[in-house]
Amino acid sequence: QAELGKPQRNCYNLPGFDFSYGLYIHRTDGGVREAIGHWNTVKPRTTSAPNMPRDFITMNRGALKAGYTTAHEYNLYYKAKDIRCKKEEYNSFKRCSPKAPADLTYGSPARPSTPFFDLLQHKYKELWMEHQRALTIAQRMQKKKV
Repeated sequence: QAELGKPQRNCYNLPGFDFSYGLYIHRTDGGVREAIGHWNTVKPRTTSAPNMPRDFITMNRGALKAGYTTAHEYNLYYKAKDIRCKKEEYNSFKRCSPKAPADLTYGSPARPSTPFFDLLQHKYKELWMEHQRALTIAQRMQKKKV
């Protein structure tokens, strides 16, 4: 039961100062001295040559010369004659897009900024008022003609 006049505790007590968190391994855990003095690094992996992508242009040309027309026949040709791109064809210079001129802008151009001085002078309100006055004068002129 809860102590009189105190709220009931809903948490656990922490262990004492002699408690250490984590797993202690006797042979390899030597503390800071062990961590600084020994460098256990990961050995580098030997990677094989990257598998080049398929050269579909050459394979399609060969399948067409052989007289294949359907997709199934093309797939069978791909399995029989697996032609890969050459290393010099598949380099970073050919995969990157060409250099664009310095003054070229992609996409739609940015909207011109609103002149702040015109906002302070209420120029847009005045233009709208003049437009409304011109419309009312034109309507009056049409009524007088009728």
